Amino acid sequence: MNAKSLGIFGLLVMLFVFMVLMTSDPWTDIFSSTFLQSNNLENLLRRVSMYGLLGIGVAFVIITGGIDLSVGSIVCLAGCLLGIFLQVDYEPASVFDVRSANSQQQSVVVYGNADGTYKAGDKLRMYRGRRPALLTVLDVEPVQLANSDNKSIGVGTVLKVEGLSRDEDSGQVAMAFEIADFGPAEKDQPAWVSLRDVPFDLTARDRVTFFHPTLGLKDLVVSAATQDGSVSRIEFEQTLGERFSKEWMAVPTERQQRMAIPLAILSVLGIAGLLGLIHGLLVTRVHLQPFVVTLCGLLIYRGISRWLVDDNPVGFGIEYKETLSPLGSGKLTLFEWGDGANTFGIPYPLFVFLCAAVVAAVFLNLTIWGRYLMALGSNEEAARYSGIRTGRVTILAYVICTVCAATGGILFALDSGSISPSSFGNFYELYAIAAAVLGGCSLRGGEGSIFGVIAGTAVMMLLNNLILLLKIPDRLEFTIIGLVILVGVTLDETVRRIAARRRAMKSASN
Repeated sequence: MNAKSLGIFGLLVMLFVFMVLMTSDPWTDIFSSTFLQSNNLENLLRRVSMYGLLGIGVAFVIITGGIDLSVGSIVCLAGCLLGIFLQVDYEPASVFDVRSANSQQQSVVVYGNADGTYKAGDKLRMYRGRRPALLTVLDVEPVQLANSDNKSIGVGTVLKVEGLSRDEDSGQVAMAFEIADFGPAEKDQPAWVSLRDVPFDLTARDRVTFFHPTLGLKDLVVSAATQDGSVSRIEFEQTLGERFSKEWMAVPTERQQRMAIPLAILSVLGIAGLLGLIHGLLVTRVHLQPFVVTLCGLLIYRGISRWLVDDNPVGFGIEYKETLSPLGSGKLTLFEWGDGANTFGIPYPLFVFLCAAVVAAVFLNLTIWGRYLMALGSNEEAARYSGIRTGRVTILAYVICTVCAATGGILFALDSGSISPSSFGNFYELYAIAAAVLGGCSLRGGEGSIFGVIAGTAVMMLLNNLILLLKIPDRLEFTIIGLVILVGVTLDETVRRIAARRRAMKSASN
């Protein structure tokens, strides 16, 4: 641990004590401190963990003498990609897209061949148009569809129906099933319904949409389902409600997740690593300035994120509340008091952060690649003449940075539950760079430690917490960040000059 790291650690301790005293009432009673409340400490640890991952990644680039301004946009892109990869769709049984519907002729034209899927007497729910409707099939006739130029566009089906009340030019139709039997929720017994001839086996987390001509819709989550011949008995997490009866119709929908969770996470990290590779190649092979490369990345990745989701918020809803979401928002409870009303635990992101910090510290301090990074940042020409393949080392630093940023982006997305691509991750690169600089990373390269980055991140988050608890206007947040970076760079330059002066004096005396 160098002098810079010790200095930032001392500043961290003093700031911690200051926060405890300033938020105590009276200030001598530290146990009344708002800062020491369990929810505040947990939130602080969570934020330190997430921003710390960004700081560790940026530190590797700064040690080589570079900079990465695209961190915030990569955080946003990682969150959007994870939301896209893990999107869940619920597909009804025997669903077809509507091309047109004519209420006078009582006919519906759908894309695809529905002959054999639908037959006379079947009930269909038409939805996603202007007005949902319950239709009864009278006849099914396959046809060839043509566009306005009379060119064939494929097979379609004309459905002669009853119950169509208005014309439509869009929407979908799906098979609807009558309720064979049902039971409301009772003591230790869930609510259930029985349906006949459902064409697929329902499982937990699938859904059933119930609809009634006058009473509306119910969308219930399946907790369990059993099959007895042609009858499916379906149990639900929610209740059916007092107004439920056999007059309701059911549309079972099958849960379809785009990717498995491990594959989605690995895909996001792989894409991030590829972006880091591109950064490194542009810097080493095309000889562009890191500032220019990553500034362009900041703009490009933000734009891609907004385009991928059509500038709409993307989230996870309740789909992963018991599986993946706790990784970002959950905690390992250590103790509780007040009949379980108050608890304190270690946020799960802290475990991810500590693992990453240990691996990064070992890599930087105990491997030959870590020494190459330091040598590259100290003097690139000397490192090249000594046999170090500086291009590969630089590329490695950028890959590490983007993968760390994507890991942080995944945790941020899981913690917030919703990603707005226009603002998610904005200015996060400032926090990361400030943490690295405060932690002893020289912007000229060749210096830095993982412990210092951790301490620097903690200082940044304590300052942010100070703004919140002391009710300082949040408009001053970036002012404080800017001052912190300025002070860090000034101290770095001062220490460098003092060290150079001492070396010069020592050389003169010899």
